[in-house]
Amino acid sequence: MNGPDLAKMPLGGAPGTDGKDSVANGHTENESNPFAEYMWMENEEEYNQQVQEELLEQEFLERCFQEMLDEEDQDWFIPERDLPSVGQIQQQLNGLSVSNGNGEEILRKSILNPEAKEFVPGVKY
Repeated sequence: MNGPDLAKMPLGGAPGTDGKDSVANGHTENESNPFAEYMWMENEEEYNQQVQEELLEQEFLERCFQEMLDEEDQDWFIPERDLPSVGQIQQQLNGLSVSNGNGEEILRKSILNPEAKEFVPGVKY
C-alpha cells in the first residue's frame, strides 16, 4: 500500500480497527453492552440455587431408591431366615400320628361316591 491508500483508511490504516472508533477501555463506542462478557455473573446466584436444588433432588432419589431396595430385601423369600430349622421340623413331625381308629368313622361321614371312576387328568369320560 502506498501513502494515498493509507490516507483513505480510517485511523491511518491501523490493523484490526476495521474503521471502528476505539475507546480507552478496549471496547468500541458502537458496542451495545461493554460488559457482555461478564453477563453470565448476573444470574450466578440463581444458577447456584438451581444446581443446589438438583443435587438435593438427586440425593432424595438415591435415598428413595435405597429404601425401596431395603423393602424389597425384606419381602424376598430367604430360606435361612424364613424356613423353620431342622429341630423345629422334627418337633412338628413327632407331634403327628397315624391312627386307624378314626378311618372308618371318616368313611361313614363322607359324602363322596365310592363307586366313582378314578380321576385321570386329560381323560374325558
